[in-house]
Amino acid sequence: MNNIRIILAGPRGKMGQEALKMIVETPHFDLVAAVDSKNDGLQVKDLSGAPQSMEAPVYDDMENCLAAVKADVVVDLTRPDIGKKHLELALNHGLRTVIGTTGFSNEDLERLTALAEEKQTGAIIAPNFAIGAILMMKFSQMAAKYLPDIEIIEKHHDQKLDAPSGTALKTAQLITEVRDEKKQGHPDEKEDLKGARGAELEGIRIHSVRLPGLVAHQEVIFGGEGQVLTIRHDSMNRASFMPGVRLAVESVMNIEGLVYGLENIME
Repeated sequence: MNNIRIILAGPRGKMGQEALKMIVETPHFDLVAAVDSKNDGLQVKDLSGAPQSMEAPVYDDMENCLAAVKADVVVDLTRPDIGKKHLELALNHGLRTVIGTTGFSNEDLERLTALAEEKQTGAIIAPNFAIGAILMMKFSQMAAKYLPDIEIIEKHHDQKLDAPSGTALKTAQLITEVRDEKKQGHPDEKEDLKGARGAELEGIRIHSVRLPGLVAHQEVIFGGEGQVLTIRHDSMNRASFMPGVRLAVESVMNIEGLVYGLENIME
């Protein structure tokens, strides 16, 4: 296997720091550059928390980086607005891309899917990289065929910007593929405090919790006559996402077009 040359956007973030460690520990991965808004001209090893063996340049602009560096894959672990921009730039330069941010609208996905097809270049957008979380989503889709009354509770750290999480939305979307739209609860139910029942997607209620101390957690609760089934996943730290990032980087090398959700590349 030829080594995969990677540009990492967001190396100073918590996910980015874990990704740097993962790249160092993966023999067939080479970091050739990083994109960071504040440290143009430095080496990656100069960044706080970065492995000292990483002698790759830092750019403050993705366009400049792509013009200067030969790479195979751009990995973006930043914010939705930046991730969208970087994905479009990478596709236009013919580079494969792995995006680890959420917040992509249906319109965004349609536009970027068309661009990936036009450029015949692979891209993966993953709302969640944790393998256990992907299995949680798959199991939830299976259960929804038999227990269609469902509520989702997702819990994240208080620095997360979007709500509900991309994982919760993706879970609900997968469930709607096998479940007819259904109004849940009492037909005369009302909220005495607006938002008490959470958000709603085709009758599925989604609740978001944001607290310090949390990382990424989700439970999908199914109610049936005389029974309750709960499918739950907890990420205790961001190292739990790295096997999924590694899988996405390896898989995107053999993909043409855009794939939304890691479950689509897991057998």
